This record gives sequence, structure tokens and C-alpha cells, in this order.
Amino acid sequence: MVSLRIVYFGTPPFAVPGLEALIASRHPLVAVISQPDRPKGRGHKLQLTPTKMVALAAGIPVMQPTKLKDDVFLASLSALQPDLGIVAAYGRILPDALLAIPRLGMINIHGSLLPKYRGAAPVHRAVINGERETGISIMRVVSELDAGPVFTMARVPIGDSATTPEVERVLSELGAEMVLDVVDGLAEGHATATPQDDAAATYASKIEKHEGAADWNQPAARLHDLIRGLQPWPLVAGRLSGVRFLVHRSELTMETSTAPGGTIVSGPSGVLGVAGSDGRVLQLLELQPEGKRVMSARDFLAGHRVVPGVRIERA
Repeated sequence: MVSLRIVYFGTPPFAVPGLEALIASRHPLVAVISQPDRPKGRGHKLQLTPTKMVALAAGIPVMQPTKLKDDVFLASLSALQPDLGIVAAYGRILPDALLAIPRLGMINIHGSLLPKYRGAAPVHRAVINGERETGISIMRVVSELDAGPVFTMARVPIGDSATTPEVERVLSELGAEMVLDVVDGLAEGHATATPQDDAAATYASKIEKHEGAADWNQPAARLHDLIRGLQPWPLVAGRLSGVRFLVHRSELTMETSTAPGGTIVSGPSGVLGVAGSDGRVLQLLELQPEGKRVMSARDFLAGHRVVPGVRIERA
């Protein structure tokens, strides 16, 4: 059986299952390319990227270039004589000079049903927009962002309360299985790809910090989708009786209310209900007051005086 020399581009947890699957495959992984390690936490200690940790544990060389057009990096990668490049949430646009190095080009594990949600945050945007399903597309990487022909695609439902990290976890495991089939097909010379319908393309822009400062005078379902989608960062924020907080989990109920959107409609019993602008009620289940730990609504209410009728302000 033919084996391909592979270079793998990926950085966050989403990229780990695909990397692990390739390590266990018959195809030699000659290098992992990750974004540089970054300081994290209060101590600003340098944290290894998830893919780097896996690669080092498996004895695979890791490259972390700051500039992808750097001649030394390109020469080092070319010297490995890769047959194929695989990309999974690497986090940067790959220049043409890089795409040209692998003999068979590069393929991408993308978390959407292309051509829908091309771009940096396909899973976040699908959850934020209240989509009922998403999926994985394995496509060829071309110069235009996420516009290459698709080898294979699979659909995955999005649960009513599923958060972005939960959906990404499912997609990453599925993508790891799917990409191996495509790699084997390319090795044997029988993999085919279908062009995308560019006219149907939509764009999933990068998540920005300001999106967490939500307007609470919105329909309850919209608020729920924002809370699910803006995880693990920046999270939806609010301000209640002067206290700024982040919401980690919510639940859309069948309750109704005539109160204005963003108004607390329950509280003292340990249930923190918020009226949506559409008359439906959203329950806030897990909150994090600024500078404190994540806690249940009951614990939050035990430490903060909240009365029905007060409105949540934009943080």
C-alpha cells in the first residue's frame, strides 16, 4: 500500500483528533506546523499549543514560524519532501509559495457544510445563528479562502443547548475519520473532489471581543444562541445591579412573560429567569461574576441581591 509523507498544520484542540489519527495511520507524519506558543493565565506562563504537545509526545518535529513567507521556513519544509499537507484550524492564511510545496497539494478539515460558513469561525457562527445542523467538509486548499473543491462531507445535528466547544468536539472526531479516507484515496490515486457553488457561499468572520457585550433586549432564543455560540471566548456579558458577569450556560424555557426584554422575572427561589423581547423566558444556569469563579444561578443569587423587575444592562 502506498504511503504519503504528510505535514500537518493545526493549532487548537479542534486539530488534535486529526493529528492523532494520522500518527496512528500508515502515513508518516514528517512535521507538525503550529502557531507559536503564547503566554496564558495570570502568571503569563508560556503555554504549548495542543498540537505541539501531541506531536512532541509522539517524537514528531514541530515548526512554529512567525512568518509563513520566511525563506528559511519554506526551505526547511521543502527539504522534508512532503507529498501532502493537511490543515485543521491552523489559524492563518497559507501563502501560495507554501501551498506549492507538497507534491499533492494541501487539504483542509473544515467545520461547516461548504460553501456555507467559509472563514475563521464556522462553528461559532453556526451556533450563534441558531442553525439546526452543521458538518465537516474535507476540501482542497486553494488561494481563495475555503473555496477549494470538496472531497467529502458529513452532516451533524446541533442540539438545542449545544455550545460551540461541544459541537467542535464532535466535528473534530468526525473530521479525523473522514480525512484518513481522503488521504488513502489520494495515496491510491482515486480521490475526486467536486467544485463548490461560489454563488451560495457565506462567510464566518472571526469572533471579536465586543460581541460579548450583548443587548439583552432581544428575543430569548437569540440570547440563548449567543450564549451558546460565544464560548469559550468572549462569553456573553451583562451587568445586574452594578455587578458585571459572564454567562456560561442558559436554557430556553416554555415560560412566557409580558416584562420588557432583559428584565429579571424570577430570582429568589434560585432560578434566574430573564424575559426576552419576544415574551419568552430564558433561564441563566451558570454565571461568573467578574473576578470570581463560575457558579450556579442559585449560588449567584445567594451572594447578590436580585429582585424581579430589575433589568440586565449591556456590559
